[in-house]
Amino acid sequence: VQLQASGGGLVRPGESLKLTCTTSRRTASNNAIGWFRRAPGREREFVASISWRGMTSFYTDSVQGRFTISRDNAKNTVYLQMNGLKSEDTAVYYCAQGRGSTMSRRSADYAYWGQGTQVTVSS
Repeated sequence: VQLQASGGGLVRPGESLKLTCTTSRRTASNNAIGWFRRAPGREREFVASISWRGMTSFYTDSVQGRFTISRDNAKNTVYLQMNGLKSEDTAVYYCAQGRGSTMSRRSADYAYWGQGTQVTVSS
């Protein structure tokens, strides 16, 4: 099982980035996918999760209304569109495959993790 996160970079406050998580073919289309992040000096935190069909999703409060998670199972890909980025969004972002089809904000409910992609928001 492999997940590959990409799309990170350096942007200014207020700008946008779109992260991509590519999953291996034998996985993920029947599993929830989540995005997490770890800021310097802080613990990893939940960002967003999407159901295996992509019909439902939920977000941590700090990104609600700014970030959108979506998926294209035909392409084995999950996206995280991040708009209105703030300096506090600076972190390494990870995608993870859930142990089942149910969305969760708990790290323990995710079995496989990508390597992370750095997002830096700075003026």
